[in-house]
Amino acid sequence: MIDAGKLYIVATPIGNLDDITLRSLETLKSVDFILCEDTRVTKNLLVCFQINKPLISYHQHSEMKKIKEIIGLLEEGKSLALVTDAGTPGISDPGNRLIASLVAIPRLGGVGVGWPNIIPIPGPCAAIAALSISGFPTDKFIFMGFPPHKNKRQKYFKEVAEAEHTVVFYESGHRILKCLQELKMVLSAKRQIVVCRELTKKFETIYRGNIDNIIEQMQDERGEFVVVINI
Repeated sequence: MIDAGKLYIVATPIGNLDDITLRSLETLKSVDFILCEDTRVTKNLLVCFQINKPLISYHQHSEMKKIKEIIGLLEEGKSLALVTDAGTPGISDPGNRLIASLVAIPRLGGVGVGWPNIIPIPGPCAAIAALSISGFPTDKFIFMGFPPHKNKRQKYFKEVAEAEHTVVFYESGHRILKCLQELKMVLSAKRQIVVCRELTKKFETIYRGNIDNIIEQMQDERGEFVVVINI
């Protein structure tokens, strides 16, 4: 019987390619296949580091059939790396659905041991990077992913305002101004906020202050944002 393959959860840079780790590069060079959110984005990363591996598309719209195909490769003993377009797979990312499906499969010859071998290759994460420079308490914090696009947005921001610990969440450029206006409706004017735009990239910008200060400072809403809110 062929031993089950390994799935490596590989973090990739959130902007600055110099942030990739040696271990991440070694892993990407060694696996049989790379599972990626967008093959075009991952191909650009691999070309930069002269890595040539077969790519398999796996993203939020992938059906269960795709997960079964991945399980089949692991059963054949293949080694796979899971990457996203940027950051750590599984964190506010469809990779967690794949991982949850895999750990639910009992490993042959062992009880209570997840199958297959799932190995983290840690690295960049936008939420942690933003928290690290916020100056807010980080011994306890709440990560809330992306706000809902339509339904339950009011409930979401109410939960943010009522949180008893530092809150961090993501928002896209075309919704960040709307997000800040919605936050203004529920946050105390004294609450301190840090908004990070395009972390580690050329146009990285850090906005600090209360909600009114942030809205006044915001000059460019293009890019990806991380919002951190103090207690």
